[in-house]
Amino acid sequence: QLQLVESGGGLVQPGGSLRLSCAASGFTLDYYAIGWFRQAPGKEREGVACINNSDGMTIYADSAKGRFTISRDNTENAVYLQMDGLKPEDTSVYYCAGGRESSTTIRAIWDRPFLYKYWGQGTQVTVSS
Repeated sequence: QLQLVESGGGLVQPGGSLRLSCAASGFTLDYYAIGWFRQAPGKEREGVACINNSDGMTIYADSAKGRFTISRDNTENAVYLQMDGLKPEDTSVYYCAGGRESSTTIRAIWDRPFLYKYWGQGTQVTVSS
């Protein structure tokens, strides 16, 4: 069974940090792009960051640049999202998703949910004092 499982969410104070994990089972992430998305109540799902495991390319939404870092560990078959300097507006359910497309396509539309075939169940991140 092909599956992505997120973990690492929780409650953190503004300015704090969390590291989210996305572990794959049933398939290898080596040739997949993994995107992190988030969705707050009443809002559309938005792309946060993406890593293309086939060439290591990373892309960030403007809201994530300078604060979030996406990385991979091929030996663990996992992708991580290190989030520093968290703000209340980062509060959302965070999802990881996997898809296979060319690097050109990924670079152009990495933040479109339809690009990704596999989705995790989500992990809640709450930033509050």
